[in-house]
Amino acid sequence: MAKSVNRINPVRQISSFIRNSENSHVWQFSRVGGVNRVNLLSGDDLKALGQLDQKLWTALSCPVLGLEIDAKTLQLIDADKDNRIRVPEVLEAVRWITSSINNLDDLLLDNKCLPLSAINTETEEGKILLASAKQILTNLGKPDQQEIYVEETSDITSIFAETKFNGDGVITEDSTDNDTDKKLIADIIASVGAVDDRSGKPGINTELIETFFQYCVEYSDWNKFAEENPSEILPFGSETEDALQAYLAVKSKIDDYFLRCRLSEYDPASENVFNLMIAQYEAISAKDLSGCLDEIAALPIAKTNDKKVLHLHQGINPLWENALQIFMQLVVNRLFPQKKYLTLTEWESIAPKFEKYNQWKADKKGEAVEILGLEVVREILDGGKKEVLISLIEQDLALETEANNILIVDKLTRFYCDIYRLLENFVNFSDFYAPDSQGVFQAGKLFIDQRCCDLCIRVNDMPKHNTMAGFSGICLIYCDCVSRLKNEKMTIVAALTDGDIDNITLGRNAVFYDQSGGDWDATIIKIIDNPISIRQAFWSPYKKVSRFISEQIEKVASSKEKAVHASTTTHVEKAAAKTESGLTHTPTEAPPTAPAAPAAPVQAFDIGKFVGIFAALSLALGAIGSVIMSVLTGFLKLSWWQMPLAIVGIMLTISLPSMVLAFLKLRKRNLAPVLDANGWAINAKLTINIIFGRTLTHLASLPANSKVNLIDPFQKKKNPILPILLILLVISVIAVLVLWRLGYTDGLLDKFANLFRVAKPTHTPTH
Repeated sequence: MAKSVNRINPVRQISSFIRNSENSHVWQFSRVGGVNRVNLLSGDDLKALGQLDQKLWTALSCPVLGLEIDAKTLQLIDADKDNRIRVPEVLEAVRWITSSINNLDDLLLDNKCLPLSAINTETEEGKILLASAKQILTNLGKPDQQEIYVEETSDITSIFAETKFNGDGVITEDSTDNDTDKKLIADIIASVGAVDDRSGKPGINTELIETFFQYCVEYSDWNKFAEENPSEILPFGSETEDALQAYLAVKSKIDDYFLRCRLSEYDPASENVFNLMIAQYEAISAKDLSGCLDEIAALPIAKTNDKKVLHLHQGINPLWENALQIFMQLVVNRLFPQKKYLTLTEWESIAPKFEKYNQWKADKKGEAVEILGLEVVREILDGGKKEVLISLIEQDLALETEANNILIVDKLTRFYCDIYRLLENFVNFSDFYAPDSQGVFQAGKLFIDQRCCDLCIRVNDMPKHNTMAGFSGICLIYCDCVSRLKNEKMTIVAALTDGDIDNITLGRNAVFYDQSGGDWDATIIKIIDNPISIRQAFWSPYKKVSRFISEQIEKVASSKEKAVHASTTTHVEKAAAKTESGLTHTPTEAPPTAPAAPAAPVQAFDIGKFVGIFAALSLALGAIGSVIMSVLTGFLKLSWWQMPLAIVGIMLTISLPSMVLAFLKLRKRNLAPVLDANGWAINAKLTINIIFGRTLTHLASLPANSKVNLIDPFQKKKNPILPILLILLVISVIAVLVLWRLGYTDGLLDKFANLFRVAKPTHTPTH
């Protein structure tokens, strides 16, 4: 491979990029969402991006995570690794990619791969990138392929799978052909762990090698100290550890035995008490003794005797015989040969034998390599193996430059495919406002209440949303989403920009589809209520009045129901009390009664007060009736063509204030506060007006050429006679009113009255 790509200070590169850009570049702007936004129409626009005043950029920074764009691309652009992308980092990415390819206009295409012919080989850097790209394809077994994909450049494991060295300073068993060295690398991994090589295999680096050999030296020196002082450190030779464990196994029971002996010397009467264990035997006598091993083991190791010694061959608790025999074999027989019993003095002399051994064990070092064995450890130290491994590391690091250049090809491929999309969502937000695309912050679609909400955004910081999102003026619903398939959870916020919010309530369930098509169960957890549409505002006053009347009727009905229930319950209780009273007392003996409370005085009927109330009600009803009659009289005096206009005028009088207020608010809807709450730094308004809002929320509609059967089998059956009569009555009234206004009814009323007029008698009565 060629030599390394030169690295230059990014700040100087950006400054040079801005200075060297053509000062005469002509920009084109479009008025979108109430803001002049720059158009990026050619590669020259991208190359001159450093000249564009930052005040004309739509965004000044954005988060790396949570966007619908390749996260690895954004991480490569994020030079300072603070998980935020700022303008200087964007400019540096544009400068680098525009200097690395031949045709800048290719960046504006929907690229899925990087053609090798697109790499600019007129620079030394370009030649290196082309050679590295070809090396990647060769390593992947595709030497004749003329384009390279992101999936290929990011497959580091496959790229370096067949290579001994890959420049990462990590060696594996495949880095050497020597079987002894292979085994040593495996031993180091087993002892002190491993790090992942670029090939994906476990390996070791310089740090692990140094740690391993330090452990080997410490472990060898620790054992050497015992070898040089065997009588002090290892009083029982190679079996010292076994002897210690045998001693510790019986220590507590033998300590207990000799303490009992000392108490019996203090008070001879206690010996009989200690040796009398009838209660313990009675507790287990009726049981299967094989199931009472714990109770038996809890008994003393032996009964005390007059000589206050522990007999080692007789009178031993059966469950402690085996442990005592091992102790005798490894410890007692070596210190006190042919002893059949153990005195207190002899017992207390055993513990000091293990003191230096215990201290030596406490000072143990290098135990990580103990699994290899002392012989193998010393063989490794004496064989000069450390220098061999360090040499392999140096051979690997010698290819660091070439290997890093291979990784830079991944950066080139990602920038070639993704940089323009980032600019379209950072500089001018054209992807968001374009009818056939979506912004990178749009996470998917929410289906709820027969509508689809396209503007759905992941929520990264809920407390910040609680503070800022309300300033957007958008009707927002927050949902907790759960994916059963992915076993993941997230929170989204969806914008309702068309329809109404009548059926949207907290706790309601919906379905969210992410950009990859995965479905999530969504539940509404918060609603920020703002105007949605003019249509909603028109009907809003009537819905509020209807809701108010319904609530009042429900309150009155509820209060009446409670009153009836209370009254009925009271009467039933009184009747039950009377019945019980009659059953419990005999007729000849009257039950004792409490003194009756004085009856409340009956108030006399106040005729004056009643007349006043009746007069007030009459006046109120008369006033209301007068208003209604005045309205009807004025309405009937209108011409026939003025009547519909009057009805429309009345409706507008009621709805127009709500519609005007909603219109003003809908024009000011701004997405910027929502994105700011998500970590963006938005530099311009992201207005969602009425027309654009309709494209972000899609209401349910029937497909074209659909056929609808209007006969609902579950609809309540209607009597057609009553509606027909009502329609005829309305038509008749309207017809009479029209004829009356036109003057055709003046003579008809007199003729109609004459038909019922009674004729006067013409003769006089006779006397």
